[in-house]
Amino acid sequence: MEPADSSSPWRFAQCFGDKGDVEDITEADIISTVEFDHTGDYLATGDKGGRVVLFERNEQKRGCEYKFYTEFQSHEPEFDYLKSLEIEEKINRIKWCKRQNAAHFLLSTNDKTIKLWKVFDKQIKVVAENNHSDGYAGGGNGPSQPPLRLPRMTTHDSITAAVPRKVYANAHAYHINSISVNSDGETYISADDLRINLWNLNISDQSFNIVDIKPVNMEELTEVITAAEFHPIHCNLFMYSSSKGTIKLADMRDSALCDQHSKQFEEEEDPTQKSFFSEIISSISDVKFSQDGRYILSRDYLTLKIWDINMENKPVKTINIHDHLRQKLCDLYENDCIFDKFECTFSGDGSQVLTGSYHNYFRIYDVNGDNDVVLQADKSAFKAKKIGGARGKAPGKKEGMQTEGIDFAKKILHASWHPKENTIAIAATNNL
Repeated sequence: MEPADSSSPWRFAQCFGDKGDVEDITEADIISTVEFDHTGDYLATGDKGGRVVLFERNEQKRGCEYKFYTEFQSHEPEFDYLKSLEIEEKINRIKWCKRQNAAHFLLSTNDKTIKLWKVFDKQIKVVAENNHSDGYAGGGNGPSQPPLRLPRMTTHDSITAAVPRKVYANAHAYHINSISVNSDGETYISADDLRINLWNLNISDQSFNIVDIKPVNMEELTEVITAAEFHPIHCNLFMYSSSKGTIKLADMRDSALCDQHSKQFEEEEDPTQKSFFSEIISSISDVKFSQDGRYILSRDYLTLKIWDINMENKPVKTINIHDHLRQKLCDLYENDCIFDKFECTFSGDGSQVLTGSYHNYFRIYDVNGDNDVVLQADKSAFKAKKIGGARGKAPGKKEGMQTEGIDFAKKILHASWHPKENTIAIAATNNL
């Protein structure tokens, strides 16, 4: 999607994936993560079937359009015989490494194993001529034998190959929820429910445990880690969020084990609002730094919060996203939707934020103003494009999010914002 006219600044650009009905979708095709690379020229998606699909910028088209680049099977379903557990192949996260040469490197992870993939264009060469093909009978070295020639290779075709360069396995006892590549380009962190590990990209058989919140007695467990991310500029800083609604900023220069955070961002809960669901809805599902590292964006079930890294006691701005669902928490708890993990993201310049909702709605907010755009990523988008009209109506505050008849099966959990321009990639179930 990209800006078009001023009345509704967003318009639908293109859609990948089967556009059939939701009922016909196979589980394996549901997109589980989407990520632009640092240049914005490439886009990766991972799905529940363990596949990674890459798209590249289509330079022939005016504006911002993408075309299919390559697809590979990143993870296979496994079985842990010691714990009698099935490990599903679903891709939880994909992160691009900064590009050093003609090849692309990206990290993909399922619940247990992280892999570093090298994706590159490879020339296939074939033997063009040799000594067997000239119809001379073999044997005999009479005068009729031609001189021996060296076989010659010619380029036959070029294919895009994906090879797993490194496999980082057996370091997490719990499910991995996030990975984040450091700004130094050499290391990355991976976080599961109770621990965060620091890896060197070149060393796959050892990692350092830098955060461990596992209590000695598991009955005393009160919180889990929900997301973690490196600071975009300072390679010693990282943050992680918890199911208690806190964000902790840690400094690896302080100590080897960063259990003692250097900053904790937390807002005191209003005692009048306390309910049975308070703990569930205050759990943070995603945290992101702005590109300059000054602000932190966090998403819990009902709100989106923007924090200034220098102010810990309250967010600079709180945006209510699901206020209309506050009365429905009981139903949402029964159909498990209350545990949905919505992601959030800053725009490249940090002036806008984006997060998803139900019924294939997603919302874009101005960080500094009160502007709020509600868009819907569904079939109406393609129709609007065919007719050539503006994409959907740009509704006002109330009209935008309908509260009755919301389809909770259609939800926008995953999105990524182009690092340099206003183009966003949205994963709507099995469509991109």
